[in-house]
Amino acid sequence: MEKTQTGAKPASRDGDGPANAAPQRPGLPAMLLEIPGVVPALSFAGFVALWWAGAAWNGNSIQLPTPPEVFGALVSLARDGELFTNAGLSLSRLIVSMSIAVLIAVPLGFWMGLSETLRRYVDPTIELLRPISGIAWIPLALFIFGVGGVLPVFIMTYVAFFPLVMNTFAGVRGADPKLVAAARTMGVGRLRITARVVLPSALPTIMVGVRLALAGAWSAIIAAELIGAPTGLGFAIEWYRELLASPKVFAYVGVIAGVGYLADLALQWLQRRLTPWTVGGGLS
Repeated sequence: MEKTQTGAKPASRDGDGPANAAPQRPGLPAMLLEIPGVVPALSFAGFVALWWAGAAWNGNSIQLPTPPEVFGALVSLARDGELFTNAGLSLSRLIVSMSIAVLIAVPLGFWMGLSETLRRYVDPTIELLRPISGIAWIPLALFIFGVGGVLPVFIMTYVAFFPLVMNTFAGVRGADPKLVAAARTMGVGRLRITARVVLPSALPTIMVGVRLALAGAWSAIIAAELIGAPTGLGFAIEWYRELLASPKVFAYVGVIAGVGYLADLALQWLQRRLTPWTVGGGLS
């Protein structure tokens, strides 16, 4: 009878590694990509590189200024205070319009989700108006409100209203009917069911609607201020376009993009705080 050699390790099967082998560590590039902010920075750097190459190939700073020219214009506008004045006015109009839209659209969408009778009466009007762009109302709004700060607020409120009311309605209708039935079986009243069951279920969808409404309203304010306001970011873009000051036009466009991006990040943070039970914060 053969004796086994003491201390010898059993032979491993083909393709199997040692039982106590350490897991492979990711390489340095993969570890760098895991650092927060690295991927957005690389994406932005790639965009700037393409922009710089396009400006060098074009060779006309009026048509396409280089990034250093735009950055210099941005610094100049910030030093003079003009940038902060126009950005503050546009942001104040955005806050007012979003507040009005939320106060009107969210309760209406909630009520439509709870009442089939109301939905049948209101839904045809909403579906009739929803395909009309907010920009299409600017000529009529000029007759009603004139040139000033009211016109952009009206246009932004109109644009923000529809994503809010539709997402609120969808969120209320998407509440789990089994949970609602179980609460009714336990004798819970309608008001408490709405507050404890329907609202938490609808809140993630409502927050998505808020993000969509903010993006649409912020885009619409530029067109509204281009025509119907004597101040703001949109007005500044049109003003410097007429003066052929392209670096300042691009600087204001960059400010619009940056403010919109930061506002959406703030809403994503708020969405995670209000709905921690949802996975992720993206628009799904």
